[in-house]
Amino acid sequence: MIPMVNLKAQYAEIKDEVEQGLAQTIENCSFILGPNVQAFEQECAAYLGVKHALGVASGTDALHLALLAEGIGKGDEVITTAFTFIATAEAIKYVGATPVFVDIDPRTFNIAPEAILKAITSRTKAVMPVHLFGQPADMAQIVEICQEHDLKLIEDCCQSFGASVNGKQTGAIGDSAGFSFFPSKNLGAFGDGGLVVTNSDTTAAKLKQLRNHGSNVRYYHDIIGYNSRLDEMQAVILRAKLKRLEQYNEGRRRAAHLYSKLMADLPLTTPFEDGLGVHVYHQYTLLSERRDEIMQALQAKQIGCAVYYPVPLHQQIAFKEECEGMSLPVTESVAANCFSLPICPFLKDEEIHEIVDVIKSVF
Repeated sequence: MIPMVNLKAQYAEIKDEVEQGLAQTIENCSFILGPNVQAFEQECAAYLGVKHALGVASGTDALHLALLAEGIGKGDEVITTAFTFIATAEAIKYVGATPVFVDIDPRTFNIAPEAILKAITSRTKAVMPVHLFGQPADMAQIVEICQEHDLKLIEDCCQSFGASVNGKQTGAIGDSAGFSFFPSKNLGAFGDGGLVVTNSDTTAAKLKQLRNHGSNVRYYHDIIGYNSRLDEMQAVILRAKLKRLEQYNEGRRRAAHLYSKLMADLPLTTPFEDGLGVHVYHQYTLLSERRDEIMQALQAKQIGCAVYYPVPLHQQIAFKEECEGMSLPVTESVAANCFSLPICPFLKDEEIHEIVDVIKSVF
């Protein structure tokens, strides 16, 4: 069997360090916003090149709190992509704003800057690009659009920890950004976890209140906040993985490039790197009109495969009211033909050859 992500192999590599750290945390009985969370926040800020990094309970919370801290609320519109996990749009709805879905680039699957421009109205207050599957969105154009129209830029980096644009990490480009530590991510915890980053002292102060019941001083609550704090034990695990992140991401890129080389002559579309940034391959996603056939062949050989995302957000029942009759042709075409193969730093060359051989057999 070849899984989508080999978390067992990763755990074997960091087992001793993680178990020692967890044992020490239990011994010290410092579980909430303890020394490991504080150290991890500092290490993330240094790695990402931002002034502030704050651990929260999930990637969804990270986006939600970022929107709140940036002052986005009822009556506002936030332009984003429909080809992403629902958390992106859920966060916008949580603050009372309206997600405005626009189409994507047919090669990168990221939000199309020209589509953003066409969607701006008097109610538009922010743009939330998603660095989908680990490839940075076209940030130069998006930054220019946001500056020209005085819009907040909130990056959804839930799939892009370690990806960069011209030497600048995703998350360090906009006003603020949210990251996810879901176990399968490039930097994943052993449960849920997230991170919000910003270079603004004011935004960071608001985020600190929001994640901790609206409080700066215990039992004194200035605003209605949330219980959204990164767990100390998850911080132990994430610190061990952060040290190895560059190595892990390079392993993903190596696997992706071998896949693409071996499938160059097949009648399908392998992932496109636009060269505007460094792709870290959270997913290795292809396009084929024979997707279902290929996936059935892979599953018959116990090889992992998946579709991200089969139903775009503008076609979800949850958004029926605001998206009735909406057509996003590129998004819909990609959703109908995309599928993802196993990708992780521990994927062996012989496993990649085995997977490609199965795909070749279909053709």
